[in-house]
Amino acid sequence: MVGGMRGRRLGRPFALLWTAYAVSAYGSGLGFGALPLIAVLALDAGPGEVSVLSAVGPAVGVLIAVPLAPWVEFRRKRPVMIAMDLTRCAVMATIPLAYLLGWLGLVQLLVASAVVAAAKIAFSAAGGAYLKALVRPDDLLVANARFESTNWSSIAVGPPLGGVAIGLFGPVVTVAADALSHLFSALALHAIRGREEAPRPAGRSTGRAGALLDGWRHILGRPDLRALYLNNMLVSGLIMATEPLLAVLLLRRLAFPPWQYALAFAAPCLGGLVGSRLARRVVARHGRHRVLRTAGALRAVWLIGLAFVGPGVVGLVTVMAVELAIIVNMSLYTPVLATYRLEHTPEHLVARTLSAWSIGQQASIAVLTALAGLLAEVTGPRTALTVAGLLILTTPLLLPRRDRMPGEEPPVQARARLRGPCRR
Repeated sequence: MVGGMRGRRLGRPFALLWTAYAVSAYGSGLGFGALPLIAVLALDAGPGEVSVLSAVGPAVGVLIAVPLAPWVEFRRKRPVMIAMDLTRCAVMATIPLAYLLGWLGLVQLLVASAVVAAAKIAFSAAGGAYLKALVRPDDLLVANARFESTNWSSIAVGPPLGGVAIGLFGPVVTVAADALSHLFSALALHAIRGREEAPRPAGRSTGRAGALLDGWRHILGRPDLRALYLNNMLVSGLIMATEPLLAVLLLRRLAFPPWQYALAFAAPCLGGLVGSRLARRVVARHGRHRVLRTAGALRAVWLIGLAFVGPGVVGLVTVMAVELAIIVNMSLYTPVLATYRLEHTPEHLVARTLSAWSIGQQASIAVLTALAGLLAEVTGPRTALTVAGLLILTTPLLLPRRDRMPGEEPPVQARARLRGPCRR
């Protein structure tokens, strides 16, 4: 399988980086939704308190991440990633400890949620910059596709196992597992050999305040990245805004058992393995621009189907089919987007650009989720799902419209390179 994902050797440093990412991703999958669940089960929190925990913690984390971006940019990336892993490990470890001692409170969960959100953004920004320096440009798409497949498999496997673990061992066990996963991730990163060069500032200095905004300046200053950024904010925000609406519809209005609700979201995540594994071949055959436009549009057109979910087996199959179609296209689109973004961002701006991207996405998710919740309170969850599904149908209009984006190879050249021998 020369040129395929399995036959592409990216070297020991990348293998350790991928291992660190995988361990952390599976730990986070196990702990998915653990903090709101702990608030309900251990602290007897009401709906308002759980909503505050789910929205305010990540929102504060986004604000913390803004000044962190220049700090990440001008430091060696691997030590930053290790520091963010150890920070997440320490913060998450305080929760089971406080629970055992009887000291756990909602404020601690809020602080933990904010710190973990900020550390995750900083880790991802440093990781993207480190990946660009670690692998050859020709290998970036393969590397990003491997990360994408790992992400979706962790979502498919982690939450169901986490639910079983909570049922057997109590509400904080998955948080402890998540904390340990970040420790093991840090150890894997520490095992990477070779000295990383300290980054040197490039371009004109804009001062401390200007450095905070340089990532957004780069994104908004390029028509192609600006279009992709705005599209990503709206699509991510609208898709994520439907999750609490669907939970209310399925669990309360349609009386789905909890195991069916979990299955409806976990099983389609396996489709992420399909899209991510096909990404490199599809780009080589059809070109990056066509893949971004086609998969970018197809990941948006299916959401409206959730508004028509009914009771019983047919309703369950409908949810799974819609989620599968979205995830397959999303997992094909995302590594291509991530590679394009890295290729068209100067090295001295990568961390700030990736931070700006994540901050915009998380802010959009928070705002649109809140607006969808308000709409659902007034009109009902099915109407809110319909509005979200109709709005997302407009997002393909934001995708770049050129025949080929800057720096893109014609498909025939990409296919020839794909079939060529791998020197690594």
